[in-house]
Amino acid sequence: MRMHNRDRLYINGHWVSPVGTQFLEVMNPSTEMVCGRVPAATHVEVGQAIAAARMAADGWGCTPPEERAAYLAKIHQGLTSRADEIARTITAEVGMPLKLSRRIQAGLPAAVLESYVKLLGEYAFEEKIGNSRVVREPVGVVACITPWNYPLHQVIAKLAPALAAGCTLVLKPSEVAPLSAFILAETIHEAGLPAGVFNLVTGTGEEVGEHLARHPDIDMISFTGSLRAGRRVAELAAGTVKRVTLELGGKSASVVLDDADLPTAIKGTIGACFLNSGQTCTAHTRLLVPEKLYEQAAEFAVAAAAAYVPGDPLDEQTRLGPLVSATQRDRVRNYIRQGVAEGAELLIGGAEPPDGMSAGFFVRPTIFGKVTPNMVIAREEIFGPVLSIMTYCNEDDAVNIANGTPFGLAAAVWSGDVERAERVARRLRAGQVDVNGGAFNILAPFGGFKQSGYGRELGRYGLEEFLEVKSIQLKE
Repeated sequence: MRMHNRDRLYINGHWVSPVGTQFLEVMNPSTEMVCGRVPAATHVEVGQAIAAARMAADGWGCTPPEERAAYLAKIHQGLTSRADEIARTITAEVGMPLKLSRRIQAGLPAAVLESYVKLLGEYAFEEKIGNSRVVREPVGVVACITPWNYPLHQVIAKLAPALAAGCTLVLKPSEVAPLSAFILAETIHEAGLPAGVFNLVTGTGEEVGEHLARHPDIDMISFTGSLRAGRRVAELAAGTVKRVTLELGGKSASVVLDDADLPTAIKGTIGACFLNSGQTCTAHTRLLVPEKLYEQAAEFAVAAAAAYVPGDPLDEQTRLGPLVSATQRDRVRNYIRQGVAEGAELLIGGAEPPDGMSAGFFVRPTIFGKVTPNMVIAREEIFGPVLSIMTYCNEDDAVNIANGTPFGLAAAVWSGDVERAERVARRLRAGQVDVNGGAFNILAPFGGFKQSGYGRELGRYGLEEFLEVKSIQLKE
């Protein structure tokens, strides 16, 4: 197994040795062995990174959009050329099956980056309204704090629009899965991005993330992670009234209407629930079906889940890898035990280790039936391969159940009548709703309602989060 050992941080266009001697170990979740280590940055390195970004802000902000696009194109080329390395690295640190990592963990970030190269050739940074010239200018210095489940994609979803807008940035990736961020830093260095525009510091949320959130020279925080951590970021950022965007948790409902193609809807929901072993913020973890279709739905769900056998993520046939850590595995198993204790019907899976898996943080794909809205497993984000089947009596009841959690990140509607499905979709309090398995769109806005956060990523909506709007009044 290849070791990914990193001993320097990327600050002001250089690889810098930290003043501290502490390192953070990265664990391979399928083997439970250390697969790398990265520096634990101190306030010294964080301060240096912020200062470098501040120094570079004016120059980069004045760079013409076409030049910024050219840099992004070089970074895109670099990531594309290292796609297999990126996929294997993320499989090692997160556990997503390699076949999926190639397409999602490596392919999706490259596609998002390319979309911003194109967008910069089309976007109007200023317009004339009456006697005013309205200009859109970069926010300034941005701190990007990203999670471990899609480590490079979540970085690029922030970095690409930030750089496109003319912002400089300091990146703090998750300490659980930081390795791909170093590949990105190498790619950025090779692309010749001006010194200070991009800076990478690795460390814990308490030591690095909180320092970034409260620092007066950071103009904006773009955060993706847990609800608890998001609240803390917003609290600290409020001290300097900096701009904040938050993409937090979800408890997404997949609403199957009575005229839907039931086998297709169930198969699609299972796929959306079990992707990345359920470690996806938009996972469709609540399957809502009419009461009269419950038995059929349960039968189809169990059959579909049986195809997700936990296995070695390097095996091309594997569809379900491990969870990212022992902590996450134990957390998910505790939720499964709680579901049983609450009286939900365990249809498949359970809290016991999968057969034959002596190593690795694996969890059985699990489906509960007859789940009621007041159960913990129906309300809290589990972040594992666990589906709750719930029943409803009519369309209004389905909408009320779907909207009945504190979250509002994603949802799905299935129906044989597209107009009916869209009508229900409009009633769901979620930032994105799939109709009959509609595909993910990297140009459409991504973000949530309620406690799933605020702000949007991707496309022009993501770009505009990193722009300030200024009116220049002209005498006519």
